[in-house]
Amino acid sequence: MALQSVCVFCGASTGTNPLYREAAENLGRTLAERGIRLIYGGGAVGLMGVVADAAMVAGGEVIGIIPQSLKRAEVGHNGLTRLEVVDGMHARKARMAELSDGFIALPGGLGTLEELFEVWTWGQLGYHAKPLGLLDVNNFYSKLGNFLDHLVDEGFVRAKHRAMLQLCDSPDALLDAFSQWQPIEQARWHDREPD
Repeated sequence: MALQSVCVFCGASTGTNPLYREAAENLGRTLAERGIRLIYGGGAVGLMGVVADAAMVAGGEVIGIIPQSLKRAEVGHNGLTRLEVVDGMHARKARMAELSDGFIALPGGLGTLEELFEVWTWGQLGYHAKPLGLLDVNNFYSKLGNFLDHLVDEGFVRAKHRAMLQLCDSPDALLDAFSQWQPIEQARWHDREPD
């Protein structure tokens, strides 16, 4: 699969470990070097600002999507290729998904997790057929991965839907995995047979 644009979900904070900032810089630079457009939440703060700045410095194209209500709080980034201001969070997520060929989550908080799980659910339901993955910096997502495996073991998530979410510790490994990714054949997520 040829990736032209990748959406990155990440925190409006940089977190407590400098490795998170380094990972965001590395991801932004890697996307630019591979000629992949960065789509993200449009903020200039936290890991959002770091990944965008790194991509821009490396000569990449960066499109930010930010709701009017958060433009001030997340300090809308004015140094991008393009900053789109939308009406709300639903419009933000829909526009980011529309512009992207895949999705990567860097470390982040509730908003990052919410965006990740929503876009993953859209894939499970068959609304899109795009790869998604976690950049597992400093084992940030390893416990989440274990919990997701538990959901499979307990019969709440199908193994094929769990496999939709890839986990790698480097941008190159994750992007290489995306290039080999194949959409699942059937989007069914429940046990009942269709009528």
